[in-house]
Amino acid sequence: MSASLPNHPCQDVVAYADSQLQATIALLGTFLRIPAISCDAAHTADVAQLADTVAAHLQTLHPTDCRVLQLPGAHPMVAATWKSSNANAPTVLVYGHLDLQPVKGEVWRTPPHEPTVVGDRLYARGAADDMGGWVSHLAAIAAWLQVRGDLPCHLRLVIEGEEECGSSHLEQFMDTYPEVFTADAMVLTDCENPSTEVPGLTISLRGISEMVLTVRALGADVHSGLWGNAVPDVATSLCKIIAGLVDGDGRPTVGLVDWPAQQRQAAAAVPIPDEVVTQGAHLLPGVFPLPDRDRPRAEWLWLQPAITVVATTMPHADRKKNALRAEATATLSVRLAPGQTAQQMHQLLQERVAALSPPQVLSDLALLPGDGQGWLYQPKGEAFVAANRAYKAVWGCEMVHIGVGGSIPFVALFGNRFKTLPLILNGVMDPETTAHGPNESLHLGVFRKAILTNVLLLHELAQPGVLR
Repeated sequence: MSASLPNHPCQDVVAYADSQLQATIALLGTFLRIPAISCDAAHTADVAQLADTVAAHLQTLHPTDCRVLQLPGAHPMVAATWKSSNANAPTVLVYGHLDLQPVKGEVWRTPPHEPTVVGDRLYARGAADDMGGWVSHLAAIAAWLQVRGDLPCHLRLVIEGEEECGSSHLEQFMDTYPEVFTADAMVLTDCENPSTEVPGLTISLRGISEMVLTVRALGADVHSGLWGNAVPDVATSLCKIIAGLVDGDGRPTVGLVDWPAQQRQAAAAVPIPDEVVTQGAHLLPGVFPLPDRDRPRAEWLWLQPAITVVATTMPHADRKKNALRAEATATLSVRLAPGQTAQQMHQLLQERVAALSPPQVLSDLALLPGDGQGWLYQPKGEAFVAANRAYKAVWGCEMVHIGVGGSIPFVALFGNRFKTLPLILNGVMDPETTAHGPNESLHLGVFRKAILTNVLLLHELAQPGVLR
């Protein structure tokens, strides 16, 4: 693509944003060096430090208002507002999150909190999920202000500090600071693209919940030699129950959704070939993707529930002893189909656990607090026509409608509160990003296109008749 976009009314802003790409990458690096891991109490101060650092940078862009919002027991949220000189312009809300997933136990080829460019990718935890996403908007804002001294629309920016640990205080933030979230449209750049050459518009998200499966049999650990074959082993019972929650392919035995033909056809229209799964998920030689069976692979990834064992209490090798344990537990991360609630899935799994539990043990499945709802959306209206104009100018093609198997609690909360507002979910991730895993990376070509697209997106959304 040409960054100059000849004859485009915003070509000067686009050209400036492109000229600042290396400076924008350096700015991204300053944020990425702060290990703002929200789910680890040892990094609470880092989350606060990053929030303050981001707010200090935002002040250099001369917002009308910029605050670090606080609530008791919550990680901070950064909020800023820019007023356009056009009082009648619409207001666009841009959402992102500054917190990170942990890296403990992962093997990285580069230091996870030291941004490193290798080829056309920038490696660091959070590079694409989600700092690259919202930094692409900061670059667009800076370009508009530098070149035109103004934004084409009013803009609100919200950067959350606890998305990666479930956004448990998000609704409280929305209740306490309603003025921060008032807008005519929302743009969230925390999603994926089908490839580095094709942009994606996310129209569905899976929900998420956590459940703890506990198996008990003894009042205390006992000698495995003295009592083995006479009393049950809770560890093997736990494994058997978990195995029964999924079929031979590893997919849930309960809770699958029978989607209407429209959704299934839409999923089938986005092929996800074996090589994309193999490369993107880092499958080992000789390991192959799960078979599609009677559903498109995109449906399995975007529209059906999934069960993952994310923790167990079974001892590590350094804590082994020849004993039958009194109890064993496993924490299950359960991805929910769009429209499915944690309570519904818990009930189904609870019944399944009861049917699978050996009579010699006591089993229980507890639903942990928090319900990250899924989301299913029909993108209709002039806002999406306008967004496609911006994407086509930069990427050379319009956005492809996709789902994302992950969860973004803000989307469901915002969408339920503001049902009539356009929700534009784009992103800087691609199939090789490895978000939440070792060697997470941001494709710098995608990052560049995201910045330039966001420049044009503000212009397009501000056009008469699009949002107002």
